[in-house]
This record gives sequence, structure tokens and C-alpha cells, in this order.
Amino acid sequence: MTDNELRTPEEIQTPAAEIAAEECVAEECAETTSPALDMAEAADEAIDNIEEQPESLPKLHSMTKEELIETLRGIVANDRADANREVAAIKKAFFLIRNREDNQELAAYVEAGNAPETFSATPDAKENELKELLSAFREKRNAYLEAEAERRQANLEKKQDIIARLQTLAEDIDNINLHFSKFHELQQEFRQVGDVPPTNETEIWKAYQQVEELFFDRLKMNKELRDLDFKKNLEAKRALIEQAEALTEAADVIAAFRKLQTLHEAWRETGPVAKEVREEIWEQFKKASTVINKRHQDYFETRKAEEQANETAKLALCAEVEAINPDSLQGYQAWDAATATVKDIQTRWRQLGFASRKTNTALFARFRQACDTFFARKAEYYKQAREDNSANVAKKRELIERAEALLSDVSDRKNVEAMAELQAEWKKTGHIARKQGEALWERFNAACNKFYSERKKTFNARHQEENANLEAKRNIIARLRELLETENRREVLPDVRALQEEWKSIGFVPHKVMDEIYNEYRGLCDEFYDSLDRRDQRRDSRRGRNDNRGGNRSDRGGAPLSERDRLVRSIETKKGELQTLENNLGFFSVKSKAGNSMVAEFERKIARLKEEITDLTAKVKTMDREAAQAARDEK
Repeated sequence: MTDNELRTPEEIQTPAAEIAAEECVAEECAETTSPALDMAEAADEAIDNIEEQPESLPKLHSMTKEELIETLRGIVANDRADANREVAAIKKAFFLIRNREDNQELAAYVEAGNAPETFSATPDAKENELKELLSAFREKRNAYLEAEAERRQANLEKKQDIIARLQTLAEDIDNINLHFSKFHELQQEFRQVGDVPPTNETEIWKAYQQVEELFFDRLKMNKELRDLDFKKNLEAKRALIEQAEALTEAADVIAAFRKLQTLHEAWRETGPVAKEVREEIWEQFKKASTVINKRHQDYFETRKAEEQANETAKLALCAEVEAINPDSLQGYQAWDAATATVKDIQTRWRQLGFASRKTNTALFARFRQACDTFFARKAEYYKQAREDNSANVAKKRELIERAEALLSDVSDRKNVEAMAELQAEWKKTGHIARKQGEALWERFNAACNKFYSERKKTFNARHQEENANLEAKRNIIARLRELLETENRREVLPDVRALQEEWKSIGFVPHKVMDEIYNEYRGLCDEFYDSLDRRDQRRDSRRGRNDNRGGNRSDRGGAPLSERDRLVRSIETKKGELQTLENNLGFFSVKSKAGNSMVAEFERKIARLKEEITDLTAKVKTMDREAAQAARDEK
């Protein structure tokens, strides 16, 4: 496509300077002794600035592309090479329709989720047909202009020849009276010759005026005849003055200015007047021309100021759109607010008129680029948001399934930690659409609530069991106290051991009394076995006995245990305590502050027991190695 084929309405403008050059060429006035030349040159300069569309152009805005093409086809077929303004308007109307079609296609393309920079408009066969007709018109137009140039050049040569012949007659002073008729015929012939090249217009008229006035100055003709000619020219020029003065009040400044150029041309073609009124009537005509030219100049200065104001306003609107930073827009609400702002700016842009021709196109390109960039980034954001939403929905569904899977075992402490991790991970997953988010949250929250509810029920049942175990262990302690009242304690030793076995078979008790009840039980056992053998009790005390049965004695009649056996029994006892602590640790929820504190205390005790078990195990292994080495030494 050419540069003109995808331009906006603001970019498509009539080449006014070209029109002015073809239609309006200023010339000098008829008098050689007046300031007409200066006035004509000023008019020529003003004509070059005309930019308005011709008033006679057909109403093409309501036509379809097919109708526009048929209209153009008729112009080409009829060889209307002078219809260049109408052809330009047809071209403008056609590409306005094409731009609207392309913009609609682009909008649909972007709305479908595509990037605007990858868009390619669908070719239009009508556009190619239009281009072929335009090319044909240009060929006819070029041929027409060449013919017109040749015609004007021929006219120039004819007028130069007539002027030379007039000069010859004017130089023949002796027979000048005889030459009047011939001179008059040459004048008529000169006026009947058509226009000449614009660049030679002023020069040829000036030469004609000079020779004409030279002839009449030298002509010794009848004064009535000369006065009659002057009177006729004076009446014609006064009529031109009246028309020019009427134009000073015309509402249409541009039309008045164009009409003035026609009056100036007629003034130049009108013959001379008497010297005594020549300057006076020129001043009158010049005065009216000055008013019209001033109004024309003021009109364009006003329009220039309006264009400057529009340029400033459009620069500000460009800056407003460019100031919107897509990287700072987070969330649909932020994007919606920014979109509303951009659309408001676009509305304000459409309400503004044109800026100057040299900046209007660049400003529109800059504004359109800023808007396109914004909406392209918006499309990218929404596409990425949809992808993120899908990923987050999948992640949350996975978390829900994992949470629901934990309901199979609510008593496992590891499941409590896993549920807490799932809740933390849920918070870290990104946002999703509200409708989906509420449904998924309700399902996940229901799984969490059910987990802790079921766990609470399990704890309540376990607490009841622990209270029952507490009563059973208190019963054993009471029976141990009764056995301590027996004087011959060796006889009740089997009963004590039976109570110890029964103690071990009883499950857990509430944590808050666990140490208290165990210390009470261990104290009674220690007291019982201490009374059997004080010496063994002192030895065991020095070695840090922790046997929960109260003595370093074997189950066979109280014989003293070896150091290794004592360590092994101590390891077993500590392992039992470790298992008790680890099981009790599962009873607490890490969701509360009190639960966190209790868990921390349990974990410290567990760590300490593990260290003690590791140390005692190492000692047993060392004793085994030493015993093995001693046996090898004896052999």
C-alpha cells in the first residue's frame, strides 16, 4: 500500500497549494505608474496559502466503495482530466472506508487474544481496482497538464508577437493615426489569446501595458475619441471597485479573497483611464483590496492560533497516555480504571480540531502508538492472568485433595504438621476468579475444619481413656503403699513385681500429671527395694539409677545386676519414656500459642532423652569391646 492508503481522516488533506497554483495566479494591474505590481504580488503570495477544499466537490461521504469506484470510472472514461479535486475527494472517501474496515478487523483480531503487531489486513480487490483507475487518471492528468503547458507557452509566444507588432506601430510616430485601427485590432487579438504560464503572466501584461500606453501617449488622435475610451474604462473600473467594496462585508472570507483575485485580473485587462483620476481610482480599489486581504490574513492567523492550541492540547493528551505505566497496574480493578482513563483521553482527543499540517500527522501517530501500546499490554496482562488463574486453580485443587486425604488419620501428629503446611501453602498460592475462589475456599476450609473437629473428638476420647488410666495407676500406687506396710517385704516381692507389670500395661495418663504420678510411683518402688538392700541402693544411687522398678536387681530374687545389665535396663527405660513423649506430642495442635509452647518443651525433653540413649548405648558398646578384648587376652 502507499502512504496515503492507511491514513487517518486528519492525515488526508487536499493539496491546497497545488490547487492554488493551478487556479489562482496573480498579475500586475494595468497601470504602469501605479503600485499595482506590489499589490498583485502580495495577492499571489496569499493565494499560495489557500488550503480549503473547493466548494463544488460532490457529496461523496455517503457513497459506498463501489459507488466511489463507479464515479471515478466515469471521470476516467469521460477524459475529465481537470477533475483532480473530485478524484482526490473520491480517494479520501474510499480510504476512510478502508481504514474503518481495517480498524474493525484489527479490533476483532486483538479481542480474539492476538497481538496487534502481528495483524495483517485482508487484501481488498476494490482497492486494487481503485488504484488502477487512479493510475489511469494520473496518466490522463499528466497528458492534460502537458497539453496545458504547451498551450500556455504557445499563447505566450502569440502575445509576445502581438506586443512586438504593437511596439512597431507605436514607434511609427509619423503614421500613428493611420495605425489606430490596426492597433485596436491587435488589442482585441491580444485579449482573445488565452492564458500564459503563471511565471510570465506579470511580465507579459507589464510589457503590453507599456506599449499600449506608449501608443496612446503618442497618438495624436481626436480628444473626444480618447476621452470616450478613458470614460468607458473608468466606468468599468468603478464597477470593479464597487464589487471589491461589497466583498469587504462578505461572510465567507475565503470566497471573498478568491473573488478579489478575479477582480484584480479584470482590473488588469481593463484599459487605461485619464491621468487625473488614475491614481484616485487605484487607491479606492487598493483600499478595498487591503481590507479583504487583511480579513483573509486574520482568518489564517486565527486558524493558526487554534491549530497551535490544538497542538498543545494534543501533546498534553499524548503525555497523559504515555504517563500510564502498565507495570504498576496490578489487578483487574487497576486495569479497568486505567482503561477508563485512556478512553476518556481518546474522547477528548476526538473533540479537538486539527493541529498544524506539519505536526498533526506526527501527533496522531504518537497518540495512536501510545494507545496501541497500552491496549497491547492490557491484552498481555489478561492473557497471563487467565493462565495464572488456571494454574492457581489447579494448585488449590491439589491442596484440597491433599487436605481431604489427611482426614483418613487425624490422630497422627505428622498429619497435623502437614495440615498446617497446607494452610500456609494455600495462602501463598495466587489469586483466582472470585466465583471459583469462593467455592474452592469453602471446600478447603471444610476439609480443615473437619480435620481439627475429628481430631478434637479423638482427643476427647483419648482424654477419657487417660483419666481412666490415671485412676488405675493411682490404684496401683495405693496398693504399693499397702505392701510397704508389710514387715517381711521379701514375701510380697512377687506382688510388687506383678503391680509393676500391671503398671507397664496401663496406657498414658494426662500430661499435666504424668511426671507427678510417675515420680510418686517410682519413689514407692525405690523405697521398697531400698529396704531390701541398703548397700545396693547406695551403689545404684551413685551410678545414677533410673530404673522405673526401683532397683538394680534381677527379677530372680533380687540378685545384683551387672554394670552392663544396668545400662541396658536404663536404655530400655529411657526408650519407653521417649516413646511416651513422642506419642503425647501428637496430642497437641500447633495452631495455638499454648500448644506451641508445650510442643517446644516436649521436643527439648525428646532431644535430651535421645542424647542420653546415644551416650548409654556407646558405653555398652565400649564395655562389649573391652570384654571381648579381655577374653582374647586370656586365650
